Amino acid sequence: MENIIYMDHAATTPVDLEVLEAMEPWLRGQFGNPSTLYSLGLMANAAIEEARAGIAERLGAKPEEIHFTSGGTESDNWAIKGVADAQQNKGKHLITSTIEHHAVLEPMEFLEKRGYEVTKVPVDSTGLVDPDDVRKAIRPDTVFISIMHANNEVGTIEPISEIGAIAREAGIVFHTDAVQTVGKLPMDVEALNVDLLSLSGHKFYGPKGIGALYIRNRVRVTPLMHGGAQERRRRAGTHNVPGIIGLAKALELATDRMPGESVRERALRDRLWEDLQERIPDIALNGHPTLRLDNTLNFRVEGIEGEAMILCLDMNLIGVSSGSACTTGSLEPSHVLLAMGIPAEQAHGSLRLTLGRSNTDLDIDYFLDTFPGVVSRLRDMSPVYNKPVA
Repeated sequence: MENIIYMDHAATTPVDLEVLEAMEPWLRGQFGNPSTLYSLGLMANAAIEEARAGIAERLGAKPEEIHFTSGGTESDNWAIKGVADAQQNKGKHLITSTIEHHAVLEPMEFLEKRGYEVTKVPVDSTGLVDPDDVRKAIRPDTVFISIMHANNEVGTIEPISEIGAIAREAGIVFHTDAVQTVGKLPMDVEALNVDLLSLSGHKFYGPKGIGALYIRNRVRVTPLMHGGAQERRRRAGTHNVPGIIGLAKALELATDRMPGESVRERALRDRLWEDLQERIPDIALNGHPTLRLDNTLNFRVEGIEGEAMILCLDMNLIGVSSGSACTTGSLEPSHVLLAMGIPAEQAHGSLRLTLGRSNTDLDIDYFLDTFPGVVSRLRDMSPVYNKPVA
């Protein structure tokens, strides 16, 4: 659907043409298994190591600290379950936040059923974690902390460096889910004070099915995948060579383009929000007004359901979401918005717009011309919306 105006880049992004071109040889002529000893395999292995070094450089890490996975969900699961298992003799208390992605919350709940204790620190009304709340949650048996770098629904950017400093002072392993920030924010694992960091290629114009987990040297992590000796015996399975090549190229391009693209997307987003407030009554921002990803706008519209707005916009060839793509189909309101103190009925009426490289001023104009009419029609049919008195 080439004509659709796509405003859901937090869900996924199209593969960049340069990324596709970098991958193509490794899907055809250079198809060797990198674990073999003859020339085709050696070429593939050399390409993997070159990609690993390039990714490490972009993250401020060492090449041997980069481990390839199938994506953000596997990276999060490996970080949480792997550290918890490796550290269980020291303690079984874990800390996270109430607004994490389900790829963090679900593994935490899995471990709770196996005798671990999990503390979920709260957030304020803008989605911010208070580092002092993390400090207060630490116990003698705390072995792991996981706080996301920026929230996937509202875009609020968390004080990861401060939290990491607290974890380091206490001698606790610290992980961040950076799936939404790699390629959008400057990334330096040393400055962030993280021991583990998750990323996923399809969030920054790379292919789906490939990601990575940064693991700081000397951090003990039990493997999640067992089998062959790949990834220095830490993650078994035949390497996804084209995906790894694409991941490295996508990160290179995203990092190089970041300064200009961030300014451009922020300008589009801010114009969109300013005009929406002028054209539509009874709408409110979800998330932090300034400490937010430049491409993200999440807002609630009083009196109507987010799903209805999504379907109406789709009929007008506009693609948006109501929150995380991973929870589409759920009848429950967003756990992120509820954790921020937004009532369930208002959380149900929220939209998430996440802009990307393809979006232009013309897209913003079209959305602004289309959306007020959608809201007006849905509110006319709404049994709960009290129309403002003129």
